[in-house]
Amino acid sequence: MKIHIALAGNPNSGKTTLFNSLTGSAQYVGNWPGVTVEKKEGMLKGHRDVIIQDLPGIYSLSPYTQEEIVARNYLVDDRPDAIINIVDGTNLERNLYLTTQLLELGIPMLIAINMMDLVRKRGDVIDIQKLSESLGCPVFELSALKSEGSFFIAEKAILLARSKAVPTPAPLLSGPLEESIDKIKNIITDCTEERLLPWTAIKLFEGDEVLLTCSSFADEVLDEAERIAEKTEKLLDDDAQSLITAARYTYITELVNHAVDRALPLHAMTFSDRIDSIVTHRIFALPIFAVVMFLVYFVSVTTVGHFVTEFTNETLFGEWIVPSVKNSLAAYDVAPWLISLISQGIIGGVGSVLGFVPQMFVLFLMLSLLEEGGYMARIAFILDRIFRRFGLSGKSFIPMLIGSGCSVPGIMASRTIEQESDRRMTIMTTSFIPCGAKMPIIALIAGALFGGAWWVAPLAYFVGVTAVIISGIILKKFRAFGGIPSPFVLELPPYHWPSPKNIWLATWERGFSFVKRAGTVILLTSIILWFLQAFGFEDGAIHLVDHNADSLLASIGRVAAPFFAPLGFGTWQATVGTFSGLIAKENVVGTLGVLYNFSEVTEGGTQHWNQFANEFSALSALSFLIFNLLCAPCFAAMGTIRKEMNSGRWTFFALLYMTAFAYVVSLNIYQIGSLIKGEGFNVWTFVAFFTLAVLLYLLIRKPPADLQKVRKRSHA
Repeated sequence: MKIHIALAGNPNSGKTTLFNSLTGSAQYVGNWPGVTVEKKEGMLKGHRDVIIQDLPGIYSLSPYTQEEIVARNYLVDDRPDAIINIVDGTNLERNLYLTTQLLELGIPMLIAINMMDLVRKRGDVIDIQKLSESLGCPVFELSALKSEGSFFIAEKAILLARSKAVPTPAPLLSGPLEESIDKIKNIITDCTEERLLPWTAIKLFEGDEVLLTCSSFADEVLDEAERIAEKTEKLLDDDAQSLITAARYTYITELVNHAVDRALPLHAMTFSDRIDSIVTHRIFALPIFAVVMFLVYFVSVTTVGHFVTEFTNETLFGEWIVPSVKNSLAAYDVAPWLISLISQGIIGGVGSVLGFVPQMFVLFLMLSLLEEGGYMARIAFILDRIFRRFGLSGKSFIPMLIGSGCSVPGIMASRTIEQESDRRMTIMTTSFIPCGAKMPIIALIAGALFGGAWWVAPLAYFVGVTAVIISGIILKKFRAFGGIPSPFVLELPPYHWPSPKNIWLATWERGFSFVKRAGTVILLTSIILWFLQAFGFEDGAIHLVDHNADSLLASIGRVAAPFFAPLGFGTWQATVGTFSGLIAKENVVGTLGVLYNFSEVTEGGTQHWNQFANEFSALSALSFLIFNLLCAPCFAAMGTIRKEMNSGRWTFFALLYMTAFAYVVSLNIYQIGSLIKGEGFNVWTFVAFFTLAVLLYLLIRKPPADLQKVRKRSHA
């Protein structure tokens, strides 16, 4: 019989680090049934019968977010055999709030005080024995980052699960509050499992909506519980939830004062605080953020990423793989069409994308370093001040930050936003941030048209951020997106040296996903595209053609090409490349690799992509780049939008808005840019100025009167 151990704790408490340490590569990632919250579980190393369940990071068991509902339902309904509650030792007061709730569930549990290396570094002393006696369950020290105590705690949890020993904490409540909870316990004793009596009674007292909706209590029981709560609220002059919350924090404060000896006063400046005084400064924060993101993309695309990618493309594919494959196939008298399929279709399509894998890994490595070190949380905090002015909260930036790796998990991360209107707007704008799959497009344009210029990649990132801000201003003035932005609460973890193991796991997970798509979706797409560009109609039948211009693909592309002509890239090749990006954004480069008959793409650009460079000007290439960055995302992201929106109508509107916004921006860049260059005024120049005027009007217009009142109340 398998033992299930749940890891529960606050975000940034080190829960994921502990999970990675205990399970290694034996992890399984999916979604909880019915929701898009990530479900991670794995086998404990050396134990085939022990399953470690990594619950979403939560602050409480109150039903405010999907994560809290998922974690609570799992603990209450599925009931693991034991709980390991990971507590950040540098912030006991905040973390123990969840602990007091977990203790009431009647499940065998132990507490792991994490980050003990930082606690000792600060000079604090935590009396583990006193904590254990007061909380009524085992308490152990842990440093998950350094893997100190991880497996010892896991073994203790296994023994605890087998013994089925439940916690016996000291009384949390007293006075009228305790009497009221006891009265509710008495009326639900016959219809509630004994182990869940304390938790259920408290939740009924609080008027917990999820419990009231899903419970099978008789109406008279619920009415009596409500009367008890109302009587206590009048007696103590506060609402039920606030009374319970205050009681928990009073208990926690006394407990910490009793068990913790601090070297410095509670609010003394720490090393992280001193760093934050600079990186989150009102004036310096944004310039520092801009420099950091510039360095991330500069290193990824122009320096380290460039050297490794150049070797991969020019040497590995260009000098070793492609010639060897062609010569080997020719030596065996393989049919010319098959040589073309393998060298141009498969290697030309997939190889041109795989050439950018080194850049992807460098980018993901840089982002993982920022995330693991603690700076990413500061970025969300910094941008909350800005986003709130444009109708979004800092929570909206977190999905966008995740989306810089891949839009799919970024869109899924929007579930942490409570307000529906904010969540919809975040889903619609997350894909504006360049994901890893768009990096090959950026590198291609930078190499072929701008001589590998360093500024193209940072420009693409900040174009995405600007698109998010402009969209926020415009959409928030419509009733469907109006209202007060969601509250933003975020735990800022202390800065620490990143764990090489965690950095590697995070980088590999993101990078392998990129490679896997190159070996599946992009491979299939490249073969289909090769067939369409290699064959065409002649005398009423399909034959191999000598020129791409006579192919089936060219015929299809020419039908849609006029739509993109006003944007400066009305060739059938560019049109087909853009549409193939809807399957997977990496396909844009892979498709152009097939169409221009190249197996490698270098950032030097013109020696390998002369035809591509000749068909684009710098202005039309910039327009092509921005349209592909901002338009509707890949099919996988579209499917995620449909699932998160839970509405076909809203999904259609989201995709239409993104594509229309991308078209208007690219149209203005090309047409107004061409006018400035002296290429004359035409009907599309007029259309560009008209759409620009509409865009400016939507930006500066006042919202409806009722929404203005809402904003005034929120600022007040």
